[in-house]
Amino acid sequence: MASHEVNILLVDDKPERLLSYEVALESLGYNMVRAQSGTEALSKLMVMEFAAILLDVSMPDMDGFETAELIRNHPRFEETPIIFVTGLHITDLDQRKGYAMGAVDYVQIPVIPEILRGKVQALVQLYLQRVELTRLNQKLAQTNAELAKAHEELKARNMRELQELNQTLEQANAALTATNNRLTLEIGERERAEQALSQSMKRKDEYIAVLAHELRNPLSAIHNAVMVMQMPTSSEQQQAWAHELLQRQVKHLTCLMDDLLDVSRISNGRIQLHTEVVDLAQVVNHAADTIAPLLKKHRHQLKVVVPDRPLYVEGDTVRLSQVLGNLLTNAAKYMDDGGQIDLVLEQQGDKVAQIRVRDRGVGIPAELLNKVFDLFVQAPSALNRAQGGLGIGLALVRALVELHGGATRVTSDGPGLGAEFSVCLPLVDRVPQAQTAIPTPPRSSQPLRVLIIDDNSDSATGLSLCLQSQGYDLRVAHSGKEGLMAARLQRPDVVLLDIGLPDIDGYEVAQRLRREQELKEICIIAMTGYSGEADRNRAEQAGFNHYLVKPVELVKLLDLLDAQTCAA
Repeated sequence: MASHEVNILLVDDKPERLLSYEVALESLGYNMVRAQSGTEALSKLMVMEFAAILLDVSMPDMDGFETAELIRNHPRFEETPIIFVTGLHITDLDQRKGYAMGAVDYVQIPVIPEILRGKVQALVQLYLQRVELTRLNQKLAQTNAELAKAHEELKARNMRELQELNQTLEQANAALTATNNRLTLEIGERERAEQALSQSMKRKDEYIAVLAHELRNPLSAIHNAVMVMQMPTSSEQQQAWAHELLQRQVKHLTCLMDDLLDVSRISNGRIQLHTEVVDLAQVVNHAADTIAPLLKKHRHQLKVVVPDRPLYVEGDTVRLSQVLGNLLTNAAKYMDDGGQIDLVLEQQGDKVAQIRVRDRGVGIPAELLNKVFDLFVQAPSALNRAQGGLGIGLALVRALVELHGGATRVTSDGPGLGAEFSVCLPLVDRVPQAQTAIPTPPRSSQPLRVLIIDDNSDSATGLSLCLQSQGYDLRVAHSGKEGLMAARLQRPDVVLLDIGLPDIDGYEVAQRLRREQELKEICIIAMTGYSGEADRNRAEQAGFNHYLVKPVELVKLLDLLDAQTCAA
């Protein structure tokens, strides 16, 4: 009973008397609820249950007798005991009237605390006993109902068990037969799963070996170039060769990293397409131009065939170019020097565009035709070739094409007889909207003020030297707080901001810059190793104007800075 909450309603229009009631009853540990009018008391009763009501007789608007009558007339409160409080002498008639209204007792003002506590405590004990009795009656009724229900269920269960016994015996043999069949199937599935796991582990081991090979080659070349640059006797021609090699190998490593990140994004469903209406002929011609240096290196001939009328698809130009670039790169790598590649764009039926890439190279064995688009799958000769690759290019092709609602296919007559890869994409009827040319503003004569904030001192110093050579006014900071201080002093036009800083990250730095009146309009360019779509979205929300992934291409950065120079 003690765990049940006990509420006492104190009704008096005088706040000082309400306080005296609370002080007198405080030691009982009950919850005291105030009301300063009969109307307020009725509203409290509608939302709470009270063990007793201490009710002032003399109140304006509605006196205690009227309030008690309204309480008693409500079926929910007719059992709630009321103690009238009065400072006047009451006659026997008044007492009878009060008892008729539901009063169980009277107390005189000034209230004697001991007497008030005794009366209230007695009423609370009665209230708790009544609550406990109600609970026990409910529990007894529930128990009786449960016993009756259990009795009926027992009878019904006995009948069902008798009926089900024969069915169980009949089903036992059938179940045993089905179990044997299922076990046979599970054993077969387990053997196939173990075989697939073994093949997958083997492919992963092979992939790790290829990855190590692909990383060691450019790292070895970079190491050699650095040694040449450090030689005091190296000539200008040797220095130029080393610089060119470093640029080429860093670009190669960047491509490897981009491919690995794309595979991760596609596997986790996090890659997003930036689609528009695209003329496939432009994509085909762009891919042909991009692959030209590799074709020239291997003395390959590329025959491009496109239709006279444009074929439009809804697609991401960059990703579609990546698809064709991967197919053309594969064709060039897996064919002896001096070969020919056919790149054909054509329409299939009314609603499909098809792009075919045909080579005369090493071909594909029949057992690999259904697997060439899987991750880490390569032709057996790939490991022995100078540029074997990671075995993820075709997996990216299939995934990107499927994101465009298309399909891929490969055919080959066998080893040494070349291969043909086909990409099919759904056509659209819409024509791309013409873009309005934007006039170029005059170039400012003042050098652009650039602030680099990067905790990697080597990276920051190298980039600073490159930009200083281009005529930009450079400052460098190596932490977020140092960068904010430098920005306030220098008032730069552009901030090149790393996100992974040691104290406060680049997102917070950008947000703080945007909150300062003198700095909120500056151009903020992210330079970071984080390349996920979520990272880009977070950077945009933080206030970045542009987002570049490390290693940053200097040409792309200079284009952004040049645009800021023209706008200055």
